[in-house]
Amino acid sequence: MFDAYADIPPEFWQSPPVWITIWCLGACWGSFLNVCIYRIPKELSVVAPGSHCFSCKKPVAWYDNIPVLSWFILRGKCRNCGAPFSIRYAIIEAITATLFLGLWIQYGPSWVVPCYWLMAFGLLLGSGVDLDEFWIPDRVTWGGILIGLPLSALVPALHGQETALQGLLYGAAGAALGFGMLWTVGAIGTFLFKKDAMGFGDVKLMGAIGAFLGMPAVLFTVFAAALVGSIFGVTMILLGKNELGGRIPFGPYLAAGALAWLFGGDALFEAYFNLISGNGGAL
Repeated sequence: MFDAYADIPPEFWQSPPVWITIWCLGACWGSFLNVCIYRIPKELSVVAPGSHCFSCKKPVAWYDNIPVLSWFILRGKCRNCGAPFSIRYAIIEAITATLFLGLWIQYGPSWVVPCYWLMAFGLLLGSGVDLDEFWIPDRVTWGGILIGLPLSALVPALHGQETALQGLLYGAAGAALGFGMLWTVGAIGTFLFKKDAMGFGDVKLMGAIGAFLGMPAVLFTVFAAALVGSIFGVTMILLGKNELGGRIPFGPYLAAGALAWLFGGDALFEAYFNLISGNGGAL
């Protein structure tokens, strides 16, 4: 796809018009993400019926369904009955749009970008459901593994490789390490504390992350998730709100760690590895 536009100056791809287009595309996917987060746990179709008010049941007109903007134009209320719409809808749309744009700026026009967009969408979907329902849909976890492996072969650049076989092997190794690492941690925790220490959804999610990003990303993601989770938990305890920290599942921390890898985590990992191995100095 992108090879057909090789003659276009690189400056064009990083121009404001292209950035605005990418941001709007991400916002539209964020709007669909809101639908998925709400309907998938309830086993409802994400296609039909269209967006509608939960109070008056009337369909939301297209001009009232513009991502991000419509919430502010309507002041967070239904045009028909005045029922409030959560600000979370606009926040999720804005986050998705910003992630899409950030990945485009980071990696430019290449085949890895739509792969990362797909992964980011899945991570946000899994995090949203996990925060609401304390479980992660199989279409995110097993689906991520089943999609990530063939994509690793089709786009070996996901793992810094050149051939389909190399990409597939690196993706499979990442999936195995991610799955096995968190399963082992959960098994040890369950043995020590005599209760489930790790949800199986987190184990499968780590396998999906490994399939897309490979083994180094798995190590970074687990470390970053544990670090952020610990900092958040300690902060809540110090603020006297430790019950809030206990209600945050681990899936969103894993998602945050994986996304951090895409935005420079690989450089941090390499610098840390060089530091402890004696091959490098400071960051």
